[in-house]
Amino acid sequence: MDDESTSQPHGHATIPPDDLRRKLTIAQPDAKTGLVHISVAGDTYTILVSGEDTAGHSCLIDMYVPPGGGPPPHRHNFEEVFTILEGEIELVFRGRKSVGRTGDTIHIPSNAPHSFKNLASKSARLLCFCAPAGLDEFFELVGDPVGSRTAPPPKLNDQEKMERMKKAVALAPQFVTELLLP
Repeated sequence: MDDESTSQPHGHATIPPDDLRRKLTIAQPDAKTGLVHISVAGDTYTILVSGEDTAGHSCLIDMYVPPGGGPPPHRHNFEEVFTILEGEIELVFRGRKSVGRTGDTIHIPSNAPHSFKNLASKSARLLCFCAPAGLDEFFELVGDPVGSRTAPPPKLNDQEKMERMKKAVALAPQFVTELLLP
């Protein structure tokens, strides 16, 4: 046999010892306490597993997206995977539209322009996995805390909405994110 047929795809790395400082995380999205629920641009995002929980490797966010909700066009340098638990969304990826429905899983490669919107008459629910983490922290900095996974967003006037958007635009580069606003 030649060396190619016996080599392993990722080399011969040694697995480091278990880091006993890291803890098991069990998230209960509908629990009354213990999780952070954040309203961002009318959606409610619940941080199930934070970057702090994973030593920065990844985060998992439960996204409750009401009719008309969804983020503006943007791109970032991390991988993003959505699984649609309920409802459907219209996804725009590199300018092309498609529809994701309950049960679909969607992978967004890093740096690719994308957005999504709930065009249906009922709310959608998505799980969003990001690697590495950071989106969770960004949402905490730009959003407004709310009481639960399905809590309505706070009523913001036009000035407050503009302030939130300015804050998001100012903080985006710190999280290697670009908002693709007109």
